[in-house]
Amino acid sequence: MNKLIHPFDVLYTGSRPFPRLAACEHFAGSEKLLNKALQIQAELSVDERPIFDITADCEDGAPAGREREHAAMIAGLTMSDANRFDRIGVRIHDASHPIWRDELEIIISRAGQRVAYIVLPKPENAGDVLMQITALDELRNRHGVAREIPVHVLIETPGALHEVWEIARLPHVETLDFGLMDFVSAHHGAIPATAMRSPGQFSHALVVRAKCAIAAAALGNGIVPSHNVTTEIRDTSVVREDARRARQELGFLRMWSIHPAQIQPIVEAMRPDFAEVNEAATLLIAAQDAAWGPIQLEGKLHDRASYRYYWELLQRAQSTGMDIPSDARQRFFC
Repeated sequence: MNKLIHPFDVLYTGSRPFPRLAACEHFAGSEKLLNKALQIQAELSVDERPIFDITADCEDGAPAGREREHAAMIAGLTMSDANRFDRIGVRIHDASHPIWRDELEIIISRAGQRVAYIVLPKPENAGDVLMQITALDELRNRHGVAREIPVHVLIETPGALHEVWEIARLPHVETLDFGLMDFVSAHHGAIPATAMRSPGQFSHALVVRAKCAIAAAALGNGIVPSHNVTTEIRDTSVVREDARRARQELGFLRMWSIHPAQIQPIVEAMRPDFAEVNEAATLLIAAQDAAWGPIQLEGKLHDRASYRYYWELLQRAQSTGMDIPSDARQRFFC
């Protein structure tokens, strides 16, 4: 029997594979809440893989005047044994704030080998993002961090939205995130407060336009679009419905959480359809057995174009903790 070829080795020749990211990104600021998030991350992991990432927040989480100490705490936690999956990212301050360079210096110098990603908030344009990315690369070189550190960019201003395709093409950018509340606030009262929550956030024309533009720019450049938070923390059905609409109506593949109770509903709503997962497993096994040449399955012709679609679907299923047929699991994820 010929050696089976893994999808990564044949489906992306000459192109970058789509990022494999968890469907939920949980924000926490204080040391207490970050430790709690790490505990939940371990408890909900499937096959030693977390179903959500943790973003440690330097922007809104740091007490005023103690930003450097806060960044140092996050760096220490990132390097600790509690970070068992190496899936802690860090949101620093925006490019107009005087402390962002110090925060980035602390994180990269102390935890550059393990920080999962850096989140850049509130850029006014692509130049703001490029300035911070350039500083990140300079710090990596200075501190001997050879690995690429992905960048997540928060689209929260009209200027950033206007240049969103340019931002999506910048080096190291892995996700485009939508910052709904800041975006609404930036419109000087022209968008009502009801658009900061459901159902308004899915019906107001300017907000829906922004979400569509962000999702299109991200997916058009092979990176992940991440949906904004839901402010409702008691009624998990609201969270689940927001995540479902973000996924099915607007094409978002990831969503923020701001409370532990939101994590599981988001992950569940972002999962692919169970029948599609089984179909993907069957198709990919047959394709691998045929060395990834064209095949017929149930009267339909498939080639590498459909293989890529179903392979990415199967990866999303795995990242959200879904049960994957054992043969496919052994072939593709072990």
